[in-house]
Amino acid sequence: MEEDLKTSAKGQILSIRDLPTLPKVLDEVTRLVRDPSTSIEAIAKVISRDQVLSAKVLKMVNSPVYGFPGRISSIQHSLVLLGFNVIRGVIISTSVFDMMSKTMEGLWEHSVGCALATGLVARKAGLKDPEEYSVCGLLHDLGKVVAAVQLPELHKAVGEAVRERDLRWFEAEKAVLGFGHDRINAWLAQHWHLPPNIKEAMSSHHNPERAQLYPLHAAAVHVGDFIVRAFEYGSGGDDQAVPLAPQALTTLKLKLGDLDSVLDAFAANLGEVSGVNFAPEEA
Repeated sequence: MEEDLKTSAKGQILSIRDLPTLPKVLDEVTRLVRDPSTSIEAIAKVISRDQVLSAKVLKMVNSPVYGFPGRISSIQHSLVLLGFNVIRGVIISTSVFDMMSKTMEGLWEHSVGCALATGLVARKAGLKDPEEYSVCGLLHDLGKVVAAVQLPELHKAVGEAVRERDLRWFEAEKAVLGFGHDRINAWLAQHWHLPPNIKEAMSSHHNPERAQLYPLHAAAVHVGDFIVRAFEYGSGGDDQAVPLAPQALTTLKLKLGDLDSVLDAFAANLGEVSGVNFAPEEA
């Protein structure tokens, strides 16, 4: 019976027609990007047609998460500074969180906090394009959102297991569903044709040592998740700290003491990041 439940849950998550549909504008933009003759102006024009989405993208990219606070005034400027993958990640995350009811209170704040922390870790480690790492942090828990929308009863059972058995959310998912949000993340990333570095970070952030192609991305998100949980900013569904995998710091060539300045920077920017919320009436 339990095995049937797990198989059914996997089927519901994987069912293409039931997966959250992303804005048509994203499909159109993705198609344009594949054409080498497409200009940035043309891509920006398509995104700008959706005024609500544009407002949300600008609100997000002007937060300290991406390192350009208060400096980006147009979608075109955003594309030039941040690149398409970052903008696409922001559009996906805001669209998916819009669908979500209050079932996971605090998850948006946790995700934005993780994006900020992951970007700061990437900068500390001297990694190229830290904004891309921030997107990985922003998207790391999308599987939780989709499970809440697709499998409300099982999602509720996961929450009960967290409370009654004092489990981390990730452990409770595996106990109830037979798999965690990391697996759902991998399916979503595949379905939405996300870049492989973002896909691996989303699917390996709990076990960064398993990342084969992009270990730096998985390690940075792992450390970012550890930091945001240490500050108890937002909620990943439980109130337990994530154990820090020593291998993640080794991969990033960081020592434990290097995190002091990252923690300071995170604390300094937290006030501004807390304003980057998307109230339901904006949707």
